[in-house]
Formats: sequence, C-alpha cells, structure tokens
Amino acid sequence: MSFPLLTATAALPAIGAIATAAVPAAQRTVAKWVALFFSLGTLVLAGIVFARFEPGGDRYQLTESKAWIADFGVRYELGVDGIGVALLGLTALLIPFVIVAGWHDADPLETKSSRWRPTQGFFALILMVEAMVILSFLATDVFLFYILFEAMLIPMYFLIGGFGDRAHAGSDENAAKQRSYAAVKFLLYNLAGGLIMLAAVIGLYVVAGSFSLSEIAAARADGTLEMATSTERWLFLGFFLAFAIKAPLWPLHTWLPNAMGEATAPVAVLITAIVDKVGTFAMLRFCLGLFPEASKWATPVVIALALVSIVYGALLAVGQRDIKRLIAYASISHFGFIILGIFAMTSQGQSGATLYMVNHGISTAALLLVAGFLITRRGSRLIADYGGVQKVAPVLAGTFLIGGLATLSLPGLAPFVSEFLVLVGTFSAYPVAGIIATSGIVLAAVYVLVLYQRTMTGPVNESVRTMPDLKARELVVAVPLIALLLLLGVFPKPLTEVVNPAVKHTMSDVQKKDPQPEVEAAK
Repeated sequence: MSFPLLTATAALPAIGAIATAAVPAAQRTVAKWVALFFSLGTLVLAGIVFARFEPGGDRYQLTESKAWIADFGVRYELGVDGIGVALLGLTALLIPFVIVAGWHDADPLETKSSRWRPTQGFFALILMVEAMVILSFLATDVFLFYILFEAMLIPMYFLIGGFGDRAHAGSDENAAKQRSYAAVKFLLYNLAGGLIMLAAVIGLYVVAGSFSLSEIAAARADGTLEMATSTERWLFLGFFLAFAIKAPLWPLHTWLPNAMGEATAPVAVLITAIVDKVGTFAMLRFCLGLFPEASKWATPVVIALALVSIVYGALLAVGQRDIKRLIAYASISHFGFIILGIFAMTSQGQSGATLYMVNHGISTAALLLVAGFLITRRGSRLIADYGGVQKVAPVLAGTFLIGGLATLSLPGLAPFVSEFLVLVGTFSAYPVAGIIATSGIVLAAVYVLVLYQRTMTGPVNESVRTMPDLKARELVVAVPLIALLLLLGVFPKPLTEVVNPAVKHTMSDVQKKDPQPEVEAAK
C-alpha cells in the first residue's frame, strides 16, 4: 500500500489542533509554537503533493478510496486535480501567516467579557478549519464533501463569536453582542444553504445510485445514467444555492461584512481568503461536473448575479467608513469576478477564475493583515481616525499600498493576470457582460486609492503621531506575501501549468468549446 499522502496532508493540522489544545493553560507561547510547527509541516506536505502532481496525467491523482458507510454507498474517497492542488497550496501557504499575524490576538484580557479567551483554543480552531478545508478540496465523494462543508462552520462560528476584533467602538458588552450577531448570522446563512444541499445530495444518490464522482462520471459516459431535465435542474439549484452563500454571491452575501468586521484580521483572512473559496471551487467541481446541462441552463442568471455582485460590492466599498467592512465589500466584488469567469464557460474564463481564487487569497491576506496591524495600533477600524500614517510609519504605509494596488489588479501584480483572463474569457462569449464587468476595475481604483489617501496621506492625525512602524514579526507576515504577489504577477506559469489541464476537463464536462474569433475575409 502506497503512503496516503492526501490523508496525511489533511490529518496533520487536525493532529496539530489536538496537540495545541492539550498544551497547559499557562503555556500560551508553547501553544503558539506548536500550532505554527504543525502548520509549517502541513505546508511541506502540500508542497510534496504539488511536486508529485503531473499536470498532463489523470484528472484525479494520488487517489485514495476506502469503504466508510457501506450500507449507504458512502466512501472515503480522495483525489486531487489541478484546481484542487492550487487551492490546497493556497490554504497551506496562508495558515502559517494567519498564525503569526494573530500571535497575540487571543492573549487574555482583563475585562470580564474576554476572560474566556484561551490562546490554545484560538489556534486549535484555526488548525481544525485548515484540516477541513484541505479535505474538502480533496474529497471526490459527494457525501464526504458535504460533511466537511458543514462541519467547518462549527470552528468558524467560535472563531468569529468568541475571538472578535478588540478595536470595537463602544462598550465591551456592545462588542460582545455585535460579535454574537455576526457569528449567528454566519452560521444560520450557511446552515440554511447546507440543509438545502443535503436534500440535493440525497436526490443525487436516488438518481445516480452513488456518491462517487468517478462512478457517476463513468455511468454518464456509458449511458447508464440519464437525468431528466427537470431533475437535473432542481439538483443543480440545491447545490448552487449552498455554494453561492458560501462564496458569497449577491443577494446571499450579507453575512460576510458582519463576520469580517467583527472577527480579528487573521480570522477575517481565514473567512474570505480560504473558507469562502470552498464555495467557488465546488461550483467548478460539483455544479459543472455533475449537472452540465443545468449549468448551461442557469448561466444567464448566474452571470447577471455575478455582474450585480461586481458593481454592487465595489460601490458599497467606495462608501464605507470602516476599513475591514470596505475590504469585505471589495471581496464580494472580487467573488463576482470569480463566478463570472466560471460561468462564462470558456477556458480563459475558468483558468482566470481559478487563478483569481489563489491571487485574491494572497492579495486579500496581505491587505487585511497589514490593516489589522494598523487597527491594533490605533484601536479603531474607522477610516476617519487615521491620517498621515506614512509620515510616522512608512513601511506599514508602503506594504498597505502594495496590498491595495494588488486588490485593484495593478499590472505587474498577481491579481491582474487572473482578472485579465476572466474579462477576456467573458468578453469572447458574452461581450456585454464583459463590458459591464470592467466597471468593477474603475471602482476598485476609487475605493483603494481613497482608502489610502484618507488613512496614510495628509496631515498627521494626533492619535497616530506616536504610532510605531512594522516590527520583525509583522514583517515576516507582510514581506513574503508581497513577494508572492510580485512573483506571480510576472511569472504565473507554475500555476497555469497545473490549472489549464483541469479546466479542459471541466470544459469537456459541460461540452463547451471556446468561441472562435470572427475574421473577415480579405477583399
């Protein structure tokens, strides 16, 4: 039996979560180092998976399959494709930065409302989320994916509600109420989508007789599985609704600004840069893979919703007074680009959407974590409480600027490549949609540059006059992320090589080909 590399990669952070939680209460620093050690070990295993993955090989590689709930046809099946391996790498890469950035976020406070902040619990929950997200990118059994899709809500609920942002205007009691509201809203929205998805998962088993993606694909290929048009469409809607909430897609997005605003900056990164990618990833793997005809049927409506997300999210970001809520609405706009690229049904669009998932994760992590350092120093999330920061903390201001420029997809930084591919792929199939989507680029420039101007330039606000610049631990977080944005901006080939073959498989699932350009004959 070969070594179960995929299982080991997902199991290591789960073991790390148990080990971190078991550290004695007084040994908070030890708990942090234990969590960081296991996150780095997971990154090493993810690197081995990436190295062993063959872009031109089988669709699912390093596969594992064991009987789990045999009476119901549920199997423990894992396999990684090009899209999954890219997102596996993103998750394993970001978690160590999340841990280092949140090094002091769960240290006990003197106030009564914060007495229950165990450092061990904070970092154990982060590692548990990592384990579930990684396993969801690897699961090729629909029921196994569903279990993970729902289970990751539990640690996220406690991370949002129990370890909220300390830079909250008002009393500790009011802050606790706001955190509780955000956590419950996050949980209810996602649970509602998950329950609808459960009905669709059961319906899929009734129709297909299996939860295995490979078995369903084989049955469809040899003609033994035929779904009625209405059945396929209802099942698609059940899956898509759950993924659209997780993504999030307008009008199912309203939980995200609350959750990101009330969570600590590292947990906010966990939400939007990692956990939410499960939704867009699942659209590619399950919606398009299992229900190709229904996906094509729903495309016009999904594209319209994606365009609304792009414009609506960007417009609301422009008008925000809260730094973290601005970044949250910007992420809603960016997820609109990702979903637009997926449902444009072109190879450029889907390759761009996958790259966008990775690049958005890195750029949002860079901007949000540096913003977290800024907020921690001042103790406020309000933009109006800042001004002239670049004069007293130039390195902080510089890293904040680069993160912001990446968010608006400046050429030379990683998100530009992905956004360009999404727009090219969309325009070739849906020119009007491509034109409307470009307005998101203009609005992104507005909200990023206005944010930078109001916080970093102008006269020095008295409250930031003694603000210290980034320290060594914070530079360890910011500098590598910025280096990655620069590297992938000029050399995206390592990602495109693994993503493009997987996109060809997805295009084959929906039986779509790229539109051919119209060339007028020479007269």
